[in-house]
Amino acid sequence: MQFIKIIILGWFTLTLSGCVSGLDERQQREYAAFQNDGVLIEDKNPTLGSLLGILPGFGSFYTRNPGRGITNLLLWPISILWEPVNGYNGSMAINYDKTKYQLRKQKEKELLILENRYSRGELDNPVYYFELQKIKKKYEYK
Repeated sequence: MQFIKIIILGWFTLTLSGCVSGLDERQQREYAAFQNDGVLIEDKNPTLGSLLGILPGFGSFYTRNPGRGITNLLLWPISILWEPVNGYNGSMAINYDKTKYQLRKQKEKELLILENRYSRGELDNPVYYFELQKIKKKYEYK
């Protein structure tokens, strides 16, 4: 019975402190494209997040996960196995989300300007659709 309690406690602990899931394959490609195009917003430095992960819970605190940070602090030194990964993955996820948000806002702004120009009669249909496709292509990352 004691063995089962230890297994359940271990499972529960690992579930609470598990790694921040990293970017999926598509998101990693987009992240690299953002870097290549010079549009990536680096709010959090993944290398710094990883290095802070060596300290108990600091990788999670750095990436705005205080609950995980406290759990990993309590699980130190075992948490050193996953905490640097938490800091790295969490930093990349924050950067990815901020960049996607900023690009979406910029695209919406450009589309609104285009719509206004079209509604005022400054653009005819072929020019409008050409400009529309240009804006869509500009913000397309795959």
